[in-house]
Amino acid sequence: MHERARAELEAKAVQIQAEMDQLSRPMQEQGNISFGKRVGDGTAMAVDRHSAVSAHDNLADILAQVRTALAAIEAGGYGTCAVCGEPIPPARLEARPWATTCVRHG
Repeated sequence: MHERARAELEAKAVQIQAEMDQLSRPMQEQGNISFGKRVGDGTAMAVDRHSAVSAHDNLADILAQVRTALAAIEAGGYGTCAVCGEPIPPARLEARPWATTCVRHG
C-alpha cells in the first residue's frame, strides 16, 4: 500500500511543481497599470496577478503536505495521525494521499 501511495505522492509533487512553475512565469505585455474608478485593463491585470499568487500559495501548501506525507512513509508513520496517533481511515488516504492527520485533527 505504501509503495502505491509513494508513487501517487511523487506524481502529485511533480504535477504541483509544474503548476507552480507555470504560475511563476512572467506575464506577457504587462505595460503600465493604472487604476481608476472603472474596471480597466490595469485592474484586471492586478486581479489576475492576485489570483495567480493565491493559487501559487495554495499549491505550495499542498506541496508541503505531500512532502510531509512522503517523509512519513520514509519514517514508517504514514497512515497514522500526526496529532493523536490513531490510524487514518483508508478512505481518507484514498481521497487525499497526502493526509497526515485524521479527519478530526485535519
